[in-house]
Amino acid sequence: MSGDLSLRNRQRARNIDARMLRVVIRHLLEKSLGADNYDLAVHLIGIAEITRLNETRLRHAGSTDVISFDYSEGPTKPLAGEIFVCLEECILQAGRFKTAWQEELARYIVHGVLHLRGYDDLAPAARRRMRREEVRLLNELKRRFSLRKLAGVTKLRG
Repeated sequence: MSGDLSLRNRQRARNIDARMLRVVIRHLLEKSLGADNYDLAVHLIGIAEITRLNETRLRHAGSTDVISFDYSEGPTKPLAGEIFVCLEECILQAGRFKTAWQEELARYIVHGVLHLRGYDDLAPAARRRMRREEVRLLNELKRRFSLRKLAGVTKLRG
């Protein structure tokens, strides 16, 4: 397997165990989804940056939880793209849904990867299909990893 994975942290809301997060993402890509060739960048960002990306790049007003940019070139090219996750949204949504912010972080990364794999959540039927796969993959990650341990002692630098 050959895959390039980079992590960048530009948020200050929470400390992240970068080593564990890399292991979780690689497991998702390689074991859960069978991706044997990928080039993925995951950016952990704050609410100001995600709002700016959402408004300037996607022309959507306000903040959001996760944004994916797909750079793959057709079905024969490897999975390639960037995922931007807003940690402050993870924290807010975790409170709303009474779950851990670390689980929300994993959920948003799964969601972003599914977009890069061609899933869409615009139409109701497609949204249900994507949601089922998101839940399945997240449950698999929760069985394999103690996601609360993503709360690291030291911050991921980058």
